[in-house]
Amino acid sequence: METALFIALIIISFVMIALVILQGRTAGLQSRDTSSIYRTKRGLEKTMHQTTIILAVVFLLLALITSLPFSIFSSTAPAPTGLLSLLGLF
Repeated sequence: METALFIALIIISFVMIALVILQGRTAGLQSRDTSSIYRTKRGLEKTMHQTTIILAVVFLLLALITSLPFSIFSSTAPAPTGLLSLLGLF
């Protein structure tokens, strides 16, 4: 069960990275329009923004659950200490 939580954390982190990169494509120096300071997010942009927030909250909760010092699950195996030991490569 703990392994499933770690795998979920990894998957959520990659999805969040992709969403943040896709959202930042018109930010910063690439945007030449200085006439409007704020514009409303609509459509896909709004959905991506809301999905990023939801995934960030889920990531935070999963990270807190997996970092608990006691084992909620009845596993006697020690928790993996890194990605390589989680995958069984180390």
